Amino acid sequence: MSFVSGLRKVVIDGWSWLNYKPIYSDPRGMPNRRAFPEAQASWVPAEDERRLAAYKLLTAYDNNQSAELAAILDGEAAREKREFGDPAMFVDTVMAHVLGREQHITVPGAEHDNADDPPAEAAAATQVQDLLRDWADDELLPMRMQQAERKAVALGDGVYRMAWDPAKQRPTVRAVDPGFYFPVLGEDADGGDFPTRVHFAWELPEDTKRGLKPRLRRITYELAPIGTATGAGVDPSGRAVRAALTTEGPDGEAVPVLGPGDTLDTDTGHISRQYAWNDTPTTLTCYLTDATWDLGDLKAGHDVDDLPLDKATYATRSDGEVLDHLDLYIDFIPVVHVPNTVPAAEEHWGQSSLAKVLQVFDELQGADTDSSRAAATTGLPMIGISGASVDARQAYDVGPGAVWRLGDNGRLTTIDTSPALRELREHRHDLADRAANVARIPAVTLGTLDPSKVPSGYAMQLSLGPLDSLIGSMRLARAHKYTLLLKFAQRLFLAGQHPDWDGVLPLPAQLVFGPYTPTDKAGVLEQVTNGVDKGVLSLETGVQMLIEAGFPIDDAATEIERIQSRQFDKARALADATGDTGAVGSFLGMDLNPAPTPPVPALPGLPSDGTGTDPNQDLAGRQGSGGNTP
Repeated sequence: MSFVSGLRKVVIDGWSWLNYKPIYSDPRGMPNRRAFPEAQASWVPAEDERRLAAYKLLTAYDNNQSAELAAILDGEAAREKREFGDPAMFVDTVMAHVLGREQHITVPGAEHDNADDPPAEAAAATQVQDLLRDWADDELLPMRMQQAERKAVALGDGVYRMAWDPAKQRPTVRAVDPGFYFPVLGEDADGGDFPTRVHFAWELPEDTKRGLKPRLRRITYELAPIGTATGAGVDPSGRAVRAALTTEGPDGEAVPVLGPGDTLDTDTGHISRQYAWNDTPTTLTCYLTDATWDLGDLKAGHDVDDLPLDKATYATRSDGEVLDHLDLYIDFIPVVHVPNTVPAAEEHWGQSSLAKVLQVFDELQGADTDSSRAAATTGLPMIGISGASVDARQAYDVGPGAVWRLGDNGRLTTIDTSPALRELREHRHDLADRAANVARIPAVTLGTLDPSKVPSGYAMQLSLGPLDSLIGSMRLARAHKYTLLLKFAQRLFLAGQHPDWDGVLPLPAQLVFGPYTPTDKAGVLEQVTNGVDKGVLSLETGVQMLIEAGFPIDDAATEIERIQSRQFDKARALADATGDTGAVGSFLGMDLNPAPTPPVPALPGLPSDGTGTDPNQDLAGRQGSGGNTP
């Protein structure tokens, strides 16, 4: 949306909160070309220029470099601004609260696997949960989340890219800078819809040692109808490409070859494929292309989505496959975009946590700069001398032990700037409080509040109300995205035919974030204890409450088994109520009805009346007396 007022174009979009900065929005509403040359490259779509410029400006604030960008337009005097890391501190704080103290992968139904007669669905859920947790440990998923979430909080968007790694035999997940991410969003498509074509593009600098010119690399994922099988080949110019595979037909003609498991519908001409995670065949697959262009070959009129393919050089994978529309044998694009906030209606992009407070940070920079100047005059005060020697060449140095000779009625006058410094410091505290209020981050969470000044725990809990609503909204924006990431991981395991996943049916999995505020563990433990004892809380719910409070419980089902194995009083009550020792043994996790010891067999002709006589002695006695032995 844009309005024209005189000669100035007022742009209102997802990044218009930066319009107050002249370097970001000129009279035409476009970023400064000298400050943001990357955003205005010929291959960057016009609708992405302001987004990329906003990313660079926010990154400069995060790295204490906003003064360097300001100097491009305001001159070298702008470099004198002091930047003490307030934006980075806000980003780190918000990210820590969003992620919580820990993260757990859970599959609904796995908590019932410890029941007396668990359903088959519980065992399947437990299996998927354990497999996903093992994968997350191997793939260092918490670290990948830190990388992506910091981008999301600081810039407004985070991106994950997934792929099956044959060498590691597991799906890999990588955090990608959102500045490389170019989804193709149709004009009629809703911004929340998943795009059917996604590009990752960035420029490569000139490499004089290898004789390489400046280049543009683009990796593309595209959902398209399944085609016939292709293989690595070369075109007439010797360039590596993929070529259609054919076989000789009954009349000697070339017949296209279908891929493994593909079926051709002769009536429609469509090729369908049955994936392990779908109930019915589908006609779609995902194609991967990894190509590079010399920037000199790209003329005006081409953007990242319609680069000339005849000028491209395609990459070749380690196994010899040319990455030119390579069929990945999956029916989804393995890319997950994580917005920092719930996008506006029909929008795709999130908003940075710095957006609403960026002008306050500018004021903080000004206050810090003025405070530094005032501190210099306070530490080394300005002094006026009257009645001194008339010798103008005499120098007066201010320092310990300095002695000055003054004339009659001579005196020294100092200018005290400490009141101004005090006012500046108080002004800075006011600005910091304003930033915290606007960002909905209470002072207690920033560590700037003296706990002794809090009147009560209830008052502290009330002060955390804005933070609760903020984190709740941000986690809502992420919930579906991480569910999608775990779904893709399961499907990639099946596509890679990992033996541990043979016959496993993918199930909905969730990534549960841990608590982010100080928790009264003793209070939670008392609530759980009373609730379970009084029968108003189930043991499963109580253990889940303990996990959310930060107790070191790795697995809810295992913890429940341990608790029940020691509850002998409840086991006795269960025995009295049911009289079923099998149910009691199942409750305690032990076998109370072992198989009986088989009886000792009685030999023929020997006493078997249970009198205790030793059969061997009886046999020997009868032989010694001359009796006949049977």
